[in-house]
Amino acid sequence: MTTLTTRPRASVPAASPEPRRAAHGRARVWRAAAITVIWATSLFVVALWVAGGGVTAVLGVNAETVTSLGRLTGLVAANLLLYQVLLMARVPLFERGFGRDGITRLHRFVGFWSFWLMGAHIALLAVGYAMAAGINPLVQLWSFIWEYPGMLLATAGTLLILLVVVTSIRRARRHLRYESWHLLHLYAYLGVGLALPHQLWTGADFLSSPIATVYWWSIWALSAGSVLLFRIGMPLLRSTRRALRVAGVEADGARGVTIRVTGRDLATLGARAGQFFVWRFLDGPGWTRAHPFSLSAAPGSELTLTARVLGDGTRRLTALLPGTRVIVEGPYGEMTGERRTGTKLLMIGAGAGVAPLVSLLETEGYGPGEAMLITRESAAEDALRQEAIAHLISTRGLSYLPFIGPRSSGASSWIPATHEAWSGADLLRHLVPEPKDHDVFICGGEAWMKDLRRDLVGAGFPAHRIHSESFTI
Repeated sequence: MTTLTTRPRASVPAASPEPRRAAHGRARVWRAAAITVIWATSLFVVALWVAGGGVTAVLGVNAETVTSLGRLTGLVAANLLLYQVLLMARVPLFERGFGRDGITRLHRFVGFWSFWLMGAHIALLAVGYAMAAGINPLVQLWSFIWEYPGMLLATAGTLLILLVVVTSIRRARRHLRYESWHLLHLYAYLGVGLALPHQLWTGADFLSSPIATVYWWSIWALSAGSVLLFRIGMPLLRSTRRALRVAGVEADGARGVTIRVTGRDLATLGARAGQFFVWRFLDGPGWTRAHPFSLSAAPGSELTLTARVLGDGTRRLTALLPGTRVIVEGPYGEMTGERRTGTKLLMIGAGAGVAPLVSLLETEGYGPGEAMLITRESAAEDALRQEAIAHLISTRGLSYLPFIGPRSSGASSWIPATHEAWSGADLLRHLVPEPKDHDVFICGGEAWMKDLRRDLVGAGFPAHRIHSESFTI
């Protein structure tokens, strides 16, 4: 068994539970508001279909039945597509209501369902109209494309959305560089922008009443405005006003880089340890490609990020010069100390996932021996934030356990091969005999965290005290 590195020092008291309770209360309010908005608008869309005679048409069991179902799937698909844009736009209501992990799951769920419903909408309308006219459905589909207003644009938009869906499948995504994946995903905005106007111009359910017309034009304008405001306008304005610039760049481990960013009144950004920003460095060609990096040190007079150098985008970071201007979106993420309800801390991170955990350990209150950090690396020289960790050991009494080497061949992929004789749950129980007193923060790849979370629950850690944020694209 690897020896824990710890040096007891003076205790730093934990924060009062009152602010945390207030934060939990605010989070519940934001979540309730976000869920209410989604359900209210979704039910409103179905009500539009019912008011337009949708139920009566379905009961007829004829060509109009197929057409009516096509109208319904089109309405729901349009609503979901617009919500997909709102989720991508980082609207505060959804960011605070669901958190980054929640939005990532919702984004994937909404994306695939909107695509399949859009496909059903096209197929059902082609079949329904063809049945009524007594022609081949493919002939009817061709007539839609060439003779109906806005359908050429809708066809182009559908093909773009198909491209985004295909590249979002996990197997395809693994073969794409982050930069390529990100560029392709931007076409989703264009696809939605091209796919929806034909419904706004000619769709019966969109023009059936003044209320329907106002709703659809309003949510379309809100979606477009949210992208311009929250993805472009506000980041540019906030970054420019604070004069964000690179203050220093230094190697971190064999394959990492740490960057310090300074500016005016950084406290007004409201960043908390454990959160991340989406960063753009204005250093020349390629500056438009944004990258999400967590804060790797407690935010204060500087913002610090640490990245593993893996591709062209992160390789550019090593060549940044002091004084380079910076544009940020954020802060985002809910893996902060406000989630904490226990008295002790267990932090487990893999690769660059160690960065937000170090920032949390620098800000959270705990006494000597009350916080443990477990890190996972394939090679010791790749370990990140070693100086910061050593400082926490010497000044805060942090217990540190690095797991180095290839992964175990067993069911617990987070365990290295050197410890594969242990089950994941047994190893955790051995390292932390009192799991119910701990809050656990984990950060790494999706599959890695899935295995780790299962073992944590099996070892007796309360599920509501296991906090995570996915560190994947």
